[in-house]
Amino acid sequence: MHFVGVDLAWGERRPTGLAVLDDAGQLVHLASVVTDEEIVASLEPYTDDACVVALDAPLVVTNPTGNRPAERALNKVFAAFDAGAHPVNTGRAEFAEQPRGARLAERLGLDLDPASSRTRRAIEVYPHAATISLFRLGRTLKYKQKTGRGLEQLRAELLVLLGLVESLATADPPLVLDPPAAPDAWAQLRTAVETAGRKSDLRVAEDQVDAVVCAYVALFATRRPEETATFGDAATGAIVTPALPEGHSPAKRGRRRTPVADPGTAVREYAEQLPALRAATTEWVDLVRAMLDDAGINYLTVDGRAKSLSSFAAKATRLVDGVPAFSDPLRQIHDQVGLRVITYVESDVQAVVDVLTDQVSVLDDRDMGVETASEGRFGYSSRHLQIGLDATRDAERPQLAGRSAQVQVRTVLQHAWAEFEHDIRYKGSIPEEHAPDLDRRFTLAAGLLELADREFSMIRERLMSPGETGGDLEESLDQELSADPRITPRELAAFLAGQYADAGWSRTDHYAWIGALALELGITSLRELGEVIRSVDADLLASRMGYRYPPGAVRRLDDALLWTYGDTYVQLRDNSHRVDSLRARLAKMRGE
Repeated sequence: MHFVGVDLAWGERRPTGLAVLDDAGQLVHLASVVTDEEIVASLEPYTDDACVVALDAPLVVTNPTGNRPAERALNKVFAAFDAGAHPVNTGRAEFAEQPRGARLAERLGLDLDPASSRTRRAIEVYPHAATISLFRLGRTLKYKQKTGRGLEQLRAELLVLLGLVESLATADPPLVLDPPAAPDAWAQLRTAVETAGRKSDLRVAEDQVDAVVCAYVALFATRRPEETATFGDAATGAIVTPALPEGHSPAKRGRRRTPVADPGTAVREYAEQLPALRAATTEWVDLVRAMLDDAGINYLTVDGRAKSLSSFAAKATRLVDGVPAFSDPLRQIHDQVGLRVITYVESDVQAVVDVLTDQVSVLDDRDMGVETASEGRFGYSSRHLQIGLDATRDAERPQLAGRSAQVQVRTVLQHAWAEFEHDIRYKGSIPEEHAPDLDRRFTLAAGLLELADREFSMIRERLMSPGETGGDLEESLDQELSADPRITPRELAAFLAGQYADAGWSRTDHYAWIGALALELGITSLRELGEVIRSVDADLLASRMGYRYPPGAVRRLDDALLWTYGDTYVQLRDNSHRVDSLRARLAKMRGE
């Protein structure tokens, strides 16, 4: 059996949205067409056998003026939610003769009686009323074009509806929007909404979303007739919709946020805040990179993103057992600003966490690997921190005032597993019969990668141990006769591994950077650099600095040069971007 949704345009010049669900609630067809011939041709393959076709259009109109009995009855229940139906009568040209919906039903050979027991029938539905009942909205979403509504407002409202429709995946009956037969149709529709450059583009997408709602109403009415309401009758016209839940009331008007009922308010406010969130994301990325670079921590990448409007809308409208997952999405969805730090080995994950803990406020810290292991299994492993600036530092970075960020810190191997698993499990379609085997394979891969992470850590620890740096480099210093006076990054990395055996490795590009600073000071050989390092009272320096995290080798050398050369080092050309931080560090070294 098929359940067909038709968001029917009132004329043959505007697009009509079509959607078809199979007996399992899977979306098998989605289209936008214009003429009656195109509609019939598109739907005939799905209506030649048992079907219910739900049309958002009048099928029976007999009254010469005013409302039909169906509109009057529906409006008594739904008008307070802004979901009242417009008057339909034969005084209007489009209904003076046979309505377009009735003509199409006749061509498809469908029975128009909503109470009919025939296997091929048509029903009239009204998506606005359906969304109030299905999603417990306080008022209708304002995604329809009207004077004064801009493109972004319409997009935001339609994205809320997309998220709500997607939440029906866990409803009864379930709606499956990415079945194997048509895995990309809904995703392409969402992309069309996200990228629409004109209101007319949104309108085409909107019609198809409404068609999916219509098709689901047909499915709902068939599977849950006791929770379905019919307004009017077969003789004068009837509208079928999911019944209003008992006790559900309309939201109060105005900008005041309702406790649960209206996720559209949160999405609209999020859309307004998105430009500021994007600026804050850039600021957070720059700050975290600067902190890790300053600490000499070795990392692969630091990147970030502001949560997209569509992603926020999908999360804000998520239902759990029929109840909204978030009563206040703007405050409860914490990854609006998301950062990710990728390191090479596990020990660097903790080093990153230590730096963040030392320099910003850590509001929450979850070790997902520990949580997974506590359940006796291998799987997702990552450190999740919620960070923010202390209120006393708001003046330093006003764009971050009151804006926290969620930071994921994990190794490159953990990241590879997480990304691949997410793509397969959440973006692909796993046949149910293959799910247990794939779960086992993902678990096995997670265990192997955890072992690989440990081996990489052991390799680095071995290389950092005294006597394991490939021999005493100073024996070959007399052979440094190259015309290039700079110390190469490779030489410097090996040299510092011997000088600071307990320090972590630093980023590759940082060795070149600190080598250039040494050259500005006139240091052109490892022998000269070694003499500078030996002149420093390392214990006193460490005591003055009070490191709360293990500084990398480049940071250790950076501090040694600052300790030795003082203001001269601060004023080097390549230090011009960090004069203030170096002066603060120098004052700390001097005990000021």
